[in-house]
Amino acid sequence: MTVALPFHDREDAACRLAAALSRYRGARPLVLGIPRGGVAIGRIVAAALEGELDVVLVRKLRAPDNSEFAIGSVDENGRVLLDEVAARWSGTGHAYVQLEAARQLRLIGERRLAWRGGRARIPLAGRTVIVIDDGLTNGSIMAAALRLVRAAAPARLVCAVPVAAHESLQQVRRLADEVVCLAAPWPCGALGLYYEDVDQVEDADVAVALAAGRAEPGRSAARRLDPGQYRARQG
Repeated sequence: MTVALPFHDREDAACRLAAALSRYRGARPLVLGIPRGGVAIGRIVAAALEGELDVVLVRKLRAPDNSEFAIGSVDENGRVLLDEVAARWSGTGHAYVQLEAARQLRLIGERRLAWRGGRARIPLAGRTVIVIDDGLTNGSIMAAALRLVRAAAPARLVCAVPVAAHESLQQVRRLADEVVCLAAPWPCGALGLYYEDVDQVEDADVAVALAAGRAEPGRSAARRLDPGQYRARQG
């Protein structure tokens, strides 16, 4: 499936992504958003598919002289995934990687508390799990998220993004049972090129989405989620 770019905003991208994933409606999928933009999109997808929403906590490891350049990632279990080429290119040593991983793990702990409010992660074993981000210009974070989820033995693991770089898609296809991507421009630039409106998603938005996206016994999460709320909050 290929769509025209740019998307109007994350809501537009989420609705189109939900349509591409519509075969999972009724299968009670668990949608995991990569913070923060992936949670904003995941909330709408979870509602459309009558599933549940949770967050997958992964942080990039930053190069010492460029916080925007990723040399790897660390997940909430403390597993480090290092991009050896990027690490060598940035002149990063083992001691720095350990320090940076510890720093990012502290942030993961803080955000776990702020976003989940002390609630345990929704169990993944035996579920259809859909991992979502708002774009995949670098595959390291998504790759780490997929490895984290795979270790929990889901029945099916799906990676879903509105837009991605070709090389990142190749990386994640080895880790998921299925990859759903609406557009893969070549060459792929910064994420902001593919959204007319890509406002910052705040911590409060993530916490509200996660609290609303957990299904209660006998009650579908979709009944409690209003896909239009995200646009209303941003307006």
